[in-house]
Amino acid sequence: MTIGPGFNDRIQVRKRRHIDVCLSEAVQYQTVTTGLERYRLPYNALTQTDLARIDLGVEFLGKRLRAPVLIGAMTGGSELSGTINRHLAAAAQALGVGMMLGSQRIMLGDESVRSFHIRDVAPDVLLIGNIGLAQLSLQAVPALRRALESVGADALAVHTNPLQEAVQHEGDTDFTGSLGRLREVVDAIGYPVLLKEVGHGIGAIAAKTLTGIGVAAVDVAGAGGTSWARVEQFVRYGSVTDLGLAEWGIPTAQALVEVRSVLPAVPLVASGGIRTGMDAAKAIALGADVVAVAQPLLVPAIESAAAVEEWLARFIAELRVCLHGCGAPDVAALRAGGVDEVYSHR
Repeated sequence: MTIGPGFNDRIQVRKRRHIDVCLSEAVQYQTVTTGLERYRLPYNALTQTDLARIDLGVEFLGKRLRAPVLIGAMTGGSELSGTINRHLAAAAQALGVGMMLGSQRIMLGDESVRSFHIRDVAPDVLLIGNIGLAQLSLQAVPALRRALESVGADALAVHTNPLQEAVQHEGDTDFTGSLGRLREVVDAIGYPVLLKEVGHGIGAIAAKTLTGIGVAAVDVAGAGGTSWARVEQFVRYGSVTDLGLAEWGIPTAQALVEVRSVLPAVPLVASGGIRTGMDAAKAIALGADVVAVAQPLLVPAIESAAAVEEWLARFIAELRVCLHGCGAPDVAALRAGGVDEVYSHR
């Protein structure tokens, strides 16, 4: 992969603009919801569980998590990104949850970029590296492997974001052959590969094309949280110029149901508008193995690791109450009935 002059500087500026826009503008979906509000957990007034003994622990991508929670991919490349990532990582270590890095594209030309190096504060967490599908190729594997090794990653997330790239100024818009390249990299990289969207959703159509490719997990990253088409319009134009693009996507609940039906044995991450423990419990009951949270942690992550830990601890406590209230002693019990354990509310 050839990196031109000023490439890293341009990425750093764009990453900082992403942070600024997410802090100052209305970047959440305005008309599309996650769809989770259509479902209710079955409340059990005669639960036989002990709240203190609810087991939230799960195995995911070969590591044990104390709760089925990942800190979602957020940022990387700028100085502020380094502060954010270190605060997120320290909280993940304290709570025993996983963490996904932002895109490491900038590291393909320089593995020393410090904003991704967090193992000193989070030696034990499940750490998932990140690269874009549009940048993925067999030729990039050696540089990508070095980037993953340099940060001590346990797995690789490949994000597919054709809508975001199409709206982004000078985005990568050629996705032809990307499935073949994904298959090649999955076979060659030597790390478990998780495929994810960035917030516009993976549904049945996309999931069917993954059959036989060998991804270790899928993050459906549905609509209902942050719209990256909306973010990129703010970055590029200073306002939302096309509401249709900004509101386009597959709602998180729908994405979960569709992908689970197509890929019944593949571990799933639910992200995209997951904001409460109840959201997380519903997503798991709909077929997710773990959930991921990003946008609500941005402001706490700028403040301190303690602020991130406080937000996540409350989120996890709410999830524990949800299991207790529906009579599930552990995450497997919550998932066991699938959508039979919830009912559609229209």
